[in-house]
Amino acid sequence: MTRQLGIVMNGVTGRMGYRQHLVRSVLAIREQGGVELSDGTRVQLEPVLVGRNEAKLADIAARHGLSNYTTDLESVLGDDAYPVYFDAQLTSVRRESITRAIAAGKHVYTEKPTAETLEEAVELARLATAAGVKNGVVHDKLFLPGLVKLKRLVDSGFFGQILSVRGEFGYWVFEGDWQPAQRPSWNYRAEDGGGIVADMFCHWNYVLEQIIAPVEAVTARAVTHVPVRYDEAGEAYKATADDAAYAIFELEGGIVAQLNSSWAVRVDRDELVEFQVDGTHGSAVAGLWGCRVQPRSATPKAVWNPDLPEQHRYRGDWLEVPDNAVFDNGFKVQWEQFVRHVVEDAPHPYDFLAGARGVRLAETGLASSAQGRRLEVPEIAL
Repeated sequence: MTRQLGIVMNGVTGRMGYRQHLVRSVLAIREQGGVELSDGTRVQLEPVLVGRNEAKLADIAARHGLSNYTTDLESVLGDDAYPVYFDAQLTSVRRESITRAIAAGKHVYTEKPTAETLEEAVELARLATAAGVKNGVVHDKLFLPGLVKLKRLVDSGFFGQILSVRGEFGYWVFEGDWQPAQRPSWNYRAEDGGGIVADMFCHWNYVLEQIIAPVEAVTARAVTHVPVRYDEAGEAYKATADDAAYAIFELEGGIVAQLNSSWAVRVDRDELVEFQVDGTHGSAVAGLWGCRVQPRSATPKAVWNPDLPEQHRYRGDWLEVPDNAVFDNGFKVQWEQFVRHVVEDAPHPYDFLAGARGVRLAETGLASSAQGRRLEVPEIAL
């Protein structure tokens, strides 16, 4: 048996909303015949596309054989055929739309950050709880094959006592003058909700929280390395948002995590993001896909000698962790998880409160940078 679940998809004309959420998630789920539930029945998704540009919506709908689209959000929020609302809009307009969706009794799944401030993010969690609607926030990094393998290592006790985490994320985003930028211009305007801290610290919060340990304090420095960029029309604009952040996160249990995030760095590593976890019994380096380990028993004895060229090739001492599984698209897996949560109340820990914790870390990181000091992460009271 297959039942239908209508979904209001707001913001699908943007890069992330279109590629990851519509094409690689919702449409991929439709092509596979829906989401399978625990009793063997299936839920087929019926999206209605929402946005401000009717021509773009019509083009996307025609391209993928969809018939339902509108620029009138209020009309579909009032339609009982669509009990789920999804938001992939700009951060600056997301909170208002989610608030309206909650008031209409919709279950809500959204991109992060859920709001621009911690106060607003917590208020959304309060509203959703009071309304009794299911709510979830995107947490895609946890489904990267490399991080799935890293979590497997942590759960197995491979590291012994975890001591530290080192993370490098980023790449050079072209300024937009002599080559087109790989990211939209709003990412570099604070007034539009841009900034790498607001974007990536929300990710780092759930990655550290779910794989290693919760963050207790942060010392951060957020900077704008490239002050002038060029928008989609080729016009120069002042970059008002941070494009790089350097942070020390103090985790529960005395673990120290150092994470660099930058859109102004040239890549000299195997993947665009890498995390090295060091423990008393072993170490691992995880990226998007790969994960390499070095156990205590196979650790080479390094000796510092600046007078001689280094002959040892340390990368050869690491072992590749096998896949041992088939990894589906992480965004699609999250969608399936949230659909099961809505339909059969399956577990889904990444709710609005989890989203608020991500906003909290970003806000604390920006405050630490502005004040030039270490700050403890405050408690959240609903």
